Amino acid sequence: MKFAVKPYLQTVSIRPDAVIDEAHYPYNIPAVRDLGTIAFHPDVTFLIGENGAGKSTLLEAIALALGFSREGGTRGFNLSTAQSESSLHEVLKLVRGFRQPRDGYFLRAESFYNVATFMDQTGYLDGYGGKSLHARSHGEAFMTLLTHKFRGKGLYLLDEPEAALSPNRQLSALRLIRELVADTSQFIIATHSPILLAYPGAKILQFDGSGITEVAYEDTEHYAITRDFLNHYPRRLEQLFSDD
Repeated sequence: MKFAVKPYLQTVSIRPDAVIDEAHYPYNIPAVRDLGTIAFHPDVTFLIGENGAGKSTLLEAIALALGFSREGGTRGFNLSTAQSESSLHEVLKLVRGFRQPRDGYFLRAESFYNVATFMDQTGYLDGYGGKSLHARSHGEAFMTLLTHKFRGKGLYLLDEPEAALSPNRQLSALRLIRELVADTSQFIIATHSPILLAYPGAKILQFDGSGITEVAYEDTEHYAITRDFLNHYPRRLEQLFSDD
């Protein structure tokens, strides 16, 4: 059933007729300049890479092209406290599935505070458990999205959701994501979390100076560095703090 209706978002590319300046942001980022065509997994696609590699830039552009606010939230939710987005969304070509999602949300960890403030000011809290998001911890507020706001059969774009979550909460998030995927939802997530990246069967796209490459979980730096550090942390700390 789920593969009959997904993916809601099949591919993204830069329109062949688009005029871009490769000397200026964001087209001077290798992963953006050489975007090609990205095909998304019907369930979960992860975007990974160092800060500045372009993963959040692309995720934001996809969100804007889909009609989400630059600050995040649901489609049609219009909140703008700063004009910070790139022009990338204007030149993207999105190929969508034949059925549209019934639900959707764009989460930006860095601007979620602004979204929460707006929800308080408008009193629109039914979709957030009926309680101010500022009356919860950052992690509790994000978990409220997964348990109350995300209703399934949706397309959900998440930018570094682990910023709000303890390791235990990240494990809980994996279970909730799996439940939403079972209810024909699709996730595209930019993350640094080796816990979230372990989601079974997910597609992982590495953004770096050579462009974008699909990688296996155990081939990611997130997995390798975390595993090595946890297994040898006394020695790694000694090396890190050495004067040599």
